Amino acid sequence: MAKVQNDEKGGSRVYFKVTDPENRYPSVTAVVDMLPKKFLQRWNANMAADLALDSIDYLQRMVDRDRVGAKKWVAGAAWRYTRDRAGIGSKAHDLFERMMRGQQIRRQSMDLEPYRANFREFMDVVKPVLVRAEDVAWSDTYGYAGSFDAWLQIRVVVLDDGTWVLDPDNDSGQAVWVHVIADWKTSKSVWPSVALQMAAYAHADKIIDPDGTEEPMPSFDGAVVLHITPEGWSLIPVYAPEMRTAFGVFLHLRKTVEWERTTQRKVLGKPLATSKRVTTGTERRG
Repeated sequence: MAKVQNDEKGGSRVYFKVTDPENRYPSVTAVVDMLPKKFLQRWNANMAADLALDSIDYLQRMVDRDRVGAKKWVAGAAWRYTRDRAGIGSKAHDLFERMMRGQQIRRQSMDLEPYRANFREFMDVVKPVLVRAEDVAWSDTYGYAGSFDAWLQIRVVVLDDGTWVLDPDNDSGQAVWVHVIADWKTSKSVWPSVALQMAAYAHADKIIDPDGTEEPMPSFDGAVVLHITPEGWSLIPVYAPEMRTAFGVFLHLRKTVEWERTTQRKVLGKPLATSKRVTTGTERRG
C-alpha cells in the first residue's frame, strides 16, 4: 500500500507513489493536452487585442514608462483569465464534492453561489448515488494516472440503440442503475476532448484512494460530464462504445508525451559534416 502524490514537472502534472518517487507518470490531462488546439492561438490573440483596445489610453501611458512591462501585461491577458477561472473552478469542485458527500452547504459568496444552487438542482433532478470521489485512476499498463471527480450510479432507461433516458424515480418501471465516471466542467464550453479524459479514467488498471489502498478498476457503463456554469447545468453522456474509441486516441497521445519527454532528444545524431570557413594559406602565413 503506497500513497500517491503529484507535482508539476516541466509545466505539466505528474503522479508518483511515495515509495517510488523516480517512477513518474504523466497526468491524464497532460496527455490530453497533446491534442492540437489551433483555436487557442486565435483566442490568445483576441484576448490580448481586446485588452489593448479596451485600455488603449492607459496602455500608451504604460508604454511610455515601461515598454517591456506593457508588452508582458498585454501578452499575459489570456494566461491571467485562465488562472482566475481555474481558481473559481477549484473552489466550485471542492464545493461539489462536499455536497455530494452529504454536507449541508449554506449560501456562498457571490461568485460561488450560482454554482452551489445549480449543483443542488442537479442533485435533486438526477438523484445520483456517490460511490467514490477524488480518487486516483492509475495505469501501469500504459503509464498514466489522474484524479477523477466522481464515480456515480444514476438510474436510466436503456433504449434499443444503447442510449439512455434519465429515470431517477423509475417511473417507467424499466430503469436500471448504471455506473459512470463523472467529471464536473465549469468552463464556458465543453469540448469533445473530454471523452479522452473520461476514457482514460475508465480504462485505467486500478483505483488508489488517499490512504494508498488499491483495487481493480471496475467496468463502467459509460461516463457523464456535468457542465455547470452560473447560468445553468447540463448532464452530457459519453457512452461505452465512444469511450473505447476515445481510449484508442488517448493511447496515441500517450506516445506523443513520450516523444516530447524523451524520444525527440535521441533521434538526431551528431552532424556528419558541417559548413566550415576554410582558412587559406595566405591567412595562416599572415
